Amino acid sequence: MDKLKNRSFLLRIIGTLLAIILLVYLLAEQGWAAILAAVKTIPPLYLLLAFGLVMISRMAVVARWHTLLKGSGLQIRFGQTVRITFAGLFAANFLPTTIGGDVVRLAGAVRLKFDAALSTASLIADRLVGMFGMALALPLGIPSFIRTINAANPAGAISTNWIGTTGFLSLLTGWERIWKKVTDFWGHLTSALAIYLKRPGSLLIALVYSIVHMACIFTIIYLLFKGEGQPISWGLIAGLYSLVYFVTLLPISINGYGLQELSMTLIFSRVAGVSIGSSLTVALLLRTMMMIASLPGAFFISGILAGEEPGSPETRQAVSESDSRI
Repeated sequence: MDKLKNRSFLLRIIGTLLAIILLVYLLAEQGWAAILAAVKTIPPLYLLLAFGLVMISRMAVVARWHTLLKGSGLQIRFGQTVRITFAGLFAANFLPTTIGGDVVRLAGAVRLKFDAALSTASLIADRLVGMFGMALALPLGIPSFIRTINAANPAGAISTNWIGTTGFLSLLTGWERIWKKVTDFWGHLTSALAIYLKRPGSLLIALVYSIVHMACIFTIIYLLFKGEGQPISWGLIAGLYSLVYFVTLLPISINGYGLQELSMTLIFSRVAGVSIGSSLTVALLLRTMMMIASLPGAFFISGILAGEEPGSPETRQAVSESDSRI
């Protein structure tokens, strides 16, 4: 088990380095001067609005998880959810895994004396709701993506030999591992959502908050591209960024570093037709704004590690009742 974890960690390190190397290559090709010039073309008002939307997005993420925590029966205060979530967002910038922020959030909930099983279920549900929301936006970008593929391969000249041999053999030899991942995912899905069958309203409310978060991200990208003089339809941005989101979920990079910027640059430039320089600038600005927005979490981590008490007998009683239901 330890060998598998070490190998997975090593592969993510290699994946991160490769993605960053390719990103640096793109930066060198475009030139820092050109990128800075592109940033300067964006009106300050657009940048201010974009950062305001980033903060709204972060609070929507907080509200989404808080809804799921309350839906699981935990009597957690909104302020506690804010502190734990921002601590997780801040830690995700540095921890060597795509779910590092979730680990910190779980640790924070446990340190606050909340039930570990219910907290874990809420985190799984939080991630699934976020993925479901992004999946809803994905079809908006598929037509343009297909047109781009057809334009690059007018005769449909995709390597069918590669698909028919290498792809099939890989699927054949790795079917056990694929099946295990599917069954593990299904087990997590059913165990996480079973808690909310009696409270389906919390899932719907959480999805609404997730859509607010997504709308903010899509509008941020819309404003930044518009500020650079390369407007793209909001719907196309929604579809293409959702594709970037799912690419970034691949466990081949630490917190998506390099991979997110690289995939966003290539997908938007190839499919939406904007310049590589503009796509790269927007990707870097989005990452920077997200990191800045997570900075308040640095002030909360120490308190979480110290183990803040839930603060009321009612809360401790609710936690005990939650324990008895598991």
